[in-house]
Amino acid sequence: MVSRIKSHRELDVYGKAFDAASTLFELSKQFPKEETYSLTDQIRRSSRSVCANLAEAWRKRRYQAHFISKLSDCEAEAAETQVWIEFAVKCGYIQRDTAAELYRTYDEIIGTIVGMITHPETWIIK
Repeated sequence: MVSRIKSHRELDVYGKAFDAASTLFELSKQFPKEETYSLTDQIRRSSRSVCANLAEAWRKRRYQAHFISKLSDCEAEAAETQVWIEFAVKCGYIQRDTAAELYRTYDEIIGTIVGMITHPETWIIK
């Protein structure tokens, strides 16, 4: 299966992260202007960073330590995004049910990334 994947775009986890980041971008358009340089920027940056780090990890598969390092960055960015989602709910910018769905999506993303970190031999190029 892994040998048939030619691009990071073909990874289910990438698609899930990209869709979640796109959803957060759309939701953040409604955040107040005073949040532009704080919550809005942070939630957009961290959610997009999950995707960017997945792309980098995919290209670093020749080196197990580098692959795991980039995946670790992905995991951290996904967890950070969950924190910003919590703040957005607390501030009343995102509805609780919408946030709960996004939070679960990031739990799934983190779970997949942790699985990739735990079993890098499945993914690395030998």
